[in-house]
Amino acid sequence: FRTPNRVLAFVRVKPTAHFAQDMIRLGADNKSIDIYIQKSPRGGVVNNSQTDWSFKLDGVLHNTSQEVVYETVAKDLVCKALQGYNGTIMCYGQTGAGKTYTMTGTASEYRNRGIIPRAIQQVFKSAAKFLNILVTVRISYLEIYNEALFDLLAPALGRGCKDNQLCVMDGPQGVYVKGLSIHPVSHEEEALHLLFEGETNRVIGEHSLNKNSSRSHCIFTMYIECRSRDYTNHKCLKSKITLIDLAGSERLSKTGSEGQVRVEASYINKSLSFLEQLIIALADPKREHMPFRQSKLTHVLKDSLGKGWHCPQLLQNWAGQLSSLRFATRMNWVTAEPVPNEPFYREVGTAGVWGGEIHSLMTYNPLTTAQRAEIRSQVQKYLRGVIEEIDIVNVRQIQEVFRQFKVILRPLLSKQQAFEVFKKETGQEIHRIFRDNKRILIAKKKGSHSVAQRINSLREEMEATKEALEAQKWKRRQEGEEAKGQVIIDEKEFSLIVKLKELKEEHRAGFTELKDLKAEIQYCQHLVDKCRRRLISEFEIWYNENYRLPKDVKEALEPGGNIRPGMIPINRVMCLDEDEQDKFEQVQEKVLQDCPGSVSFYRARMKTDQKQTFSSTMAALQNMHRKPGLLPAAGKKKALTFLPIT
Repeated sequence: FRTPNRVLAFVRVKPTAHFAQDMIRLGADNKSIDIYIQKSPRGGVVNNSQTDWSFKLDGVLHNTSQEVVYETVAKDLVCKALQGYNGTIMCYGQTGAGKTYTMTGTASEYRNRGIIPRAIQQVFKSAAKFLNILVTVRISYLEIYNEALFDLLAPALGRGCKDNQLCVMDGPQGVYVKGLSIHPVSHEEEALHLLFEGETNRVIGEHSLNKNSSRSHCIFTMYIECRSRDYTNHKCLKSKITLIDLAGSERLSKTGSEGQVRVEASYINKSLSFLEQLIIALADPKREHMPFRQSKLTHVLKDSLGKGWHCPQLLQNWAGQLSSLRFATRMNWVTAEPVPNEPFYREVGTAGVWGGEIHSLMTYNPLTTAQRAEIRSQVQKYLRGVIEEIDIVNVRQIQEVFRQFKVILRPLLSKQQAFEVFKKETGQEIHRIFRDNKRILIAKKKGSHSVAQRINSLREEMEATKEALEAQKWKRRQEGEEAKGQVIIDEKEFSLIVKLKELKEEHRAGFTELKDLKAEIQYCQHLVDKCRRRLISEFEIWYNENYRLPKDVKEALEPGGNIRPGMIPINRVMCLDEDEQDKFEQVQEKVLQDCPGSVSFYRARMKTDQKQTFSSTMAALQNMHRKPGLLPAAGKKKALTFLPIT
């Protein structure tokens, strides 16, 4: 028999320059808040409105640091997650109360990082201390915006994309989001990089109460699996940590929102209203039906607020609203039975699959550049004897592992041989486009040559027809067939005139066609040259990275190093972008000496900034290189058959 535990409710008071001490009193035990509001004179002589409120909570955090907040609210929950318990932390409050700051913190300063990056660090630090236990971590990041689901770690499937088919499903193992990507991470830096990347894809807006208001609910989930390093024991233990940053409730009369921001606010308030109705239902022991399906948010949280979870916790960011404190106390009435997950046996042939639930969650999208780089790093470490095993999640990763073994163990090739390998593997797509464009160019040149020959033939035939016509005219004048000023043309001369006219029209049409073909050939030649330059350029980068880089530089290209492959020229592989490098060195001098644990945090932040800069630069280059369609002469509407490379 397990004793049900209440959901723990903590309130973090937003610091202000002028704290209303005459209206708000915090209990000496830091577990209560008393509020007194004077009666309004407009209430008349008989005014029975309430003036005093008292709220009992599990903790009141006032003027506390991010570290104290984490130690109080989240540290024990993360510890329990490594023991097989599922855990949830939900951050609620009015817009501008500081929820996102509490959950994620600021990415610019290590000491101001929030609950999520601290939880990531605790998981990996604890996992490193286990001698006989192997801990596998996977991450997902879900956004609920205007009652639609979006994957923050798959920005290509963005808003308005027809391929965005995320939906909440009820399965045998519980609720899951179909189509949501789950990313394996092998160290803290990689997990933080995904977090920062997801943060850049969130929807934010501006109104009178908050210049950077989150316009969506975000759910960051860590899937943890623990198993023995001894492969004779196939028993596994899985758990899940769900960290929820809710969008802030808004009073439209105060924010003055208009347009899209007002539409977003209505969706936010509606979903939070459904969440509050669910909390009231969960707190009622006599209630049989729970309204989980009223909104996407409540449906996704069906398991997170249900049975078997270790003390779900509410962290209330409070900026002086009674409604927020009422929600916290209602949440405090909800009970949960902490039940650890049952160990399960995983067969040797299915390593990396977490039973039915996770198997249904996994999506086998093409591997990203970061995932391929991580696999290459693991293969290199395995060959050097640094690690004894390589983490495998799906078939595509197995294929990539074999490909990396082939690349690393491939004997040294000549540059020409390496070029042939490059065209079949990494440069396959650009080489295909180059071949297709070259084929089109050759066909256009052949067509142009044929048209030119036809024009020359027409010109010769026109000259012969003109000579024959002049001879016929001379003959007519010699025979005196002109009488009384009238020209009498016989049938032969008339046929020559008609033929010459037709030849001229055909010659004119052929010349126009040749002119169009020359314009198309010129443009196609430009594309072929551009493809050739890019093919050679990318081959040089690939060849240098695979065959010419020194061993220490190759190690710097691995995850955890300070260089991203292919992002900078070969003559600068020994350093980062100068501004980023200077910034990182300054951080090392000031911060890292006193706090070595911050290395992963700042490296992940720097990689995210580099990726954003690189992506924006490439987007700008694509816009610059985008060519308008060719306009054929004589107003002809022809479809451009070339394959432009951008």
